[in-house]
Amino acid sequence: MRLVVEADDFDTAIAFYRDALGLPEEAAFEGDGDARVMILDAGRATLEIANPAQKRMIDAVEVGRQVAPRLRVAFEVTDATGHTAILTEHGADLVAPPTVTPWNSLNSRLDAPAGLQITLFEELDEAARTPDPTS
Repeated sequence: MRLVVEADDFDTAIAFYRDALGLPEEAAFEGDGDARVMILDAGRATLEIANPAQKRMIDAVEVGRQVAPRLRVAFEVTDATGHTAILTEHGADLVAPPTVTPWNSLNSRLDAPAGLQITLFEELDEAARTPDPTS
């Protein structure tokens, strides 16, 4: 799977997702009309940051018109609290701080570059699970 995201400020998005979040660069391409795209390794998927010209070109080629919607993306990290702090220092707006979920992960929510709302999640071990007061 490859997720394609249009970024009005391509350079800021690359600095955030590649440099601050740490997604390794797999490939980068440039085309006519200032079209640029960078493909980042996001683990089991890739996060493709494309500028508006590239996104319009992809939509035109694959669909014949602009149709790509916005969505929320979740990234698994090893330290949700630490990564949340780093990403807010690099331009993300905190929506919700790291919170233990009923499914035993520590999740935070951020408004990030390229118009994405992202979730950072850290899978917790059994010892970190919030005790059930009814047991």
